[in-house]
Amino acid sequence: MAERVTSELEMLKRHLTILKCVVENEPIGILKLAEETKIPSHKVRYSLRVLEQEGLIAASAPGAITTSATGPFLEGLDAMIEEIVKATLELKRIEIPRRRREV
Repeated sequence: MAERVTSELEMLKRHLTILKCVVENEPIGILKLAEETKIPSHKVRYSLRVLEQEGLIAASAPGAITTSATGPFLEGLDAMIEEIVKATLELKRIEIPRRRREV
């Protein structure tokens, strides 16, 4: 159950790493992104597709570029991450007995 959440967080981290690199180096292509981030190109390609679907980047002839939605997203990013942290901390507060009762 928790493995899926961990997997999703790792994917989010990858998407944000790719977005950071686009913001800092636009326009930038897949091969350069893979080189800069040390992320395999097939995963870079997937992250770019997700970021494009979210409207945070756009494809251009020389490579990925940011859009008008990128700035507002980045301004709200810290709050989004804080919500994830808060939700995670709430999970830790759920007290479930770790031992099974003997019948």
